[in-house]
Amino acid sequence: MAPDGSDVSDRITALVHAAEAGDDTAIERLIPLVYDELRALARFQLGRLPVGGTIQATALVHEAWCKLVRGDNRWESKEHFFGAAARAMRNVLVDEARRKSGTKRGGGRRRVTLDEGAVMSHEPSVDVLALDDALDRLERHDERKYRVVMLRYFAGLTIEETARALDLAGATVERDWAYARGWLFRELAGDDAVG
Repeated sequence: MAPDGSDVSDRITALVHAAEAGDDTAIERLIPLVYDELRALARFQLGRLPVGGTIQATALVHEAWCKLVRGDNRWESKEHFFGAAARAMRNVLVDEARRKSGTKRGGGRRRVTLDEGAVMSHEPSVDVLALDDALDRLERHDERKYRVVMLRYFAGLTIEETARALDLAGATVERDWAYARGWLFRELAGDDAVG
């Protein structure tokens, strides 16, 4: 009989805490528990990109995992771990987009759609580099709202999971999410008008 979702979630959280406390073997034991979820997250991220991209879900998971284990490994919870994984995947995709574009503005940019109602129901596509720039601006403007976007949009967490991860009320997360979507839409529309 396979363990239920809450048992796996508890084991992931325990291993995340052990890794934070310095147990290097905890990271190795974490891999089989999170691999399928990381692949699903990678497929979700790649599904936003145009068909024909050069990076596959397995490669994205591998590159993101390498970034995660080279980092500081200070994950407070399962949600925090998946938020860090989503950020690592974002970084891999941005690095790939920069590599393909030769870092020249506008050259070979890869397009991604802010789906799941992230901006609005009929939003235009935005490219990975423009989204990355806008997220950097949001982080400087309002770090909490930036963290909500990272957990909701990139890690795919629910309002409730995001609220738990950030120790906020669900209503606060909903307000921050709505504000951040509008803010990003305006920022990205401004980039399109300029670029």
